[in-house]
Amino acid sequence: MSTQKGPISQFLEKNYLHFNAAALVDAAQGYEAHLLDGGKMLISLGGAMSTAELGISLAEMIRQDKVQFISCTGANLEEDVMNLVAHSHYKRVPNYRDLTPEQERELLDQHYNRVTDTCIPEEEAFRRLQKHLEDVWHAAEEKGERFFPHEFLYQVVNSGVLEQYYEIDPKNSWIVAAAEKNLPIVCPGWEDSTTGNIFAANVIKGKLQASTVKSGIEYMIYLTEWYRANSEGKGVGFFQIGGGISGDFPICVVPMMYQDLEWEDVPFWAYFCQISDSTTSYGSYSGAVPNEKITWGKLDIDTPKFVVESDATIVAPLIFAYVLGQ
Repeated sequence: MSTQKGPISQFLEKNYLHFNAAALVDAAQGYEAHLLDGGKMLISLGGAMSTAELGISLAEMIRQDKVQFISCTGANLEEDVMNLVAHSHYKRVPNYRDLTPEQERELLDQHYNRVTDTCIPEEEAFRRLQKHLEDVWHAAEEKGERFFPHEFLYQVVNSGVLEQYYEIDPKNSWIVAAAEKNLPIVCPGWEDSTTGNIFAANVIKGKLQASTVKSGIEYMIYLTEWYRANSEGKGVGFFQIGGGISGDFPICVVPMMYQDLEWEDVPFWAYFCQISDSTTSYGSYSGAVPNEKITWGKLDIDTPKFVVESDATIVAPLIFAYVLGQ
């Protein structure tokens, strides 16, 4: 047992010895070993991890350089900031499984959008952020400048205009930590998020140009350049929380480089872990076992591979705690 590590890590090493529990510890130790050997790590965020307040642990991972790149959905990008500025207005519904369609409609009429047991307050969360995002979109367009979705959000956060609304300790916001470091992010499919919808509405109204926000193809190019610059030596690991586009988009950069660009010196991902409660299935991306990724040119035979089949809201903070030595 590690003597240097804190009580959470010691508890995991003592008790998590079999099945998914053992896979959790194996994945955490593999993550730690990859970093100790000089490797870098990309974390992908699917689901609603920001609304699950993953920022409490992920922000510290960012501050301590335990993650060098993040891929996330538009929802995860914006919802961390929404929690930051409107936390006290959120409504928790522990009995969400019992809600009738009429009760769901009542929540809508009260301007609450439900994510499992947590309702995001539309007015306080979306609208507080909307005005300030629209300001930076317009400012960029007037100067003929273009930025990625996360860069616009960084501009808002780093400007301090949201501080008047802060309702949690900003050290528990992963976006604040990422913005301070200018951490590289890709946010594929940003258009399907609330802020993406707001931007689209502005374009439809003729108030903004669609080209002011850089595209998903440009995100892929941005990731390609970063991977080329950072994959030497031990290489880049891939820590996937959930499935979907936030995982599939970035992992494809490796086969794209050597199959489509025909570059011959492209290293495979050097570590892979997926936390998923998806049913194992070769028809789905989230449910595919890691070995399938060998056939797609993403992982190699000897790449350390881990799958923890459990709830990411439980597993990810524990793995992060272990990597942080807590």
